[in-house]
Amino acid sequence: MPTPGATELLTLERRWSPERLAPYRAACGGDLAAAVALYRWNAEISAALGTTLGHVEVLLRNALHEELAAWSLRRYGEPRWYLDPGGVLTDEGRRDVAKARARATRDGRLETPGRVVAELNLGFWRFLLATRYDGTLWRSCLHRAVPGRRRREVHAAVSRLHEARNRMAHHEPMFNRPVADLRATAVEVAGWVCPVTRDWIDAGCRVLPLLAGRPLVVLPQPRR
Repeated sequence: MPTPGATELLTLERRWSPERLAPYRAACGGDLAAAVALYRWNAEISAALGTTLGHVEVLLRNALHEELAAWSLRRYGEPRWYLDPGGVLTDEGRRDVAKARARATRDGRLETPGRVVAELNLGFWRFLLATRYDGTLWRSCLHRAVPGRRRREVHAAVSRLHEARNRMAHHEPMFNRPVADLRATAVEVAGWVCPVTRDWIDAGCRVLPLLAGRPLVVLPQPRR
């Protein structure tokens, strides 16, 4: 890919804003061309990691939903656990569900469990794994979605993925984050749920090849 000329570099800096490029320039010793190359690479690695996290999110939420539905049906005769027939959810959880149900039925669409679950973001599932639900949802059913794992361990891993997801959603730099570790955590969480799906996710993940091709940053030599 051709390197932008001086005029093009200044245009790119103006269009993206000096503030946005500042962390990249700092990492490149002030070299604007290197910063622009790093900015492009950052977008590529974020997209690759985001795709992997998206797969893991869908896998995890479907597994948790399956266990919640089975438990709610057994205990309350109602598989739509998100209706909270036992009054287990916190006020915040109920608000999240209400918003998800509203989004699921916009434009006159019929509400279905699948649509509601798809509208509940990773933050919602993260908080279902928190301490507040340890004696209720975790012990009753959620532990079956990740057999053999401790709730605290699962919550910590999902929290790391959620925080990374939020960072990327706000277009924050990822070049200075432990991307390889985040990828490993995502693949590990997938394996807790389903080894077959983990292998599929891992095989399609582009994070490691992109990490190997990270732009080389040559810092300017100090003046003698």
